[in-house]
Amino acid sequence: MPGKLLQVRNSPIHGRGVFAIANIKKGTRLLQYKGKRLTHKQADKLYGGGSETGHTFLFTLNDDYVLDANQDGNSARWINHSCAPNCESILEEDEDKNPKHDRVYIEAIRNIKAGEELAYNYLITLEEAHTARLKKIWECRCGAKNCNGTMLAKKR
Repeated sequence: MPGKLLQVRNSPIHGRGVFAIANIKKGTRLLQYKGKRLTHKQADKLYGGGSETGHTFLFTLNDDYVLDANQDGNSARWINHSCAPNCESILEEDEDKNPKHDRVYIEAIRNIKAGEELAYNYLITLEEAHTARLKKIWECRCGAKNCNGTMLAKKR
């Protein structure tokens, strides 16, 4: 992990988490989110379409590809969702305009103190209606004062 700033350990939010072990300044690029590049069709075949699974190791890269952190993933996959995040995901399109070469980075959106868990808003989008059952599958456990109870992004 970059300059020994981060550590993976058990999380009070969910399972494993990534924690700052030193103070981190706003704007610091922390990690690249890594995983095997799959087409959406390949990901759907492997994981059954996604909306019913609550599976969060898949990161939509663009209209063509998904990063599967179950395969070739790194510690970025352990960063949990929060409705009051201290980080955000940044998509960096490759200069060659080939969507297969795009990358995702996690950056601090505010100063983070040593000991804090890193989190970003997953902004999970589903085409189907956000029923109570789907909201339960995609339940948020961040504990923030403004927690909306789900990792699903609000419909526009």
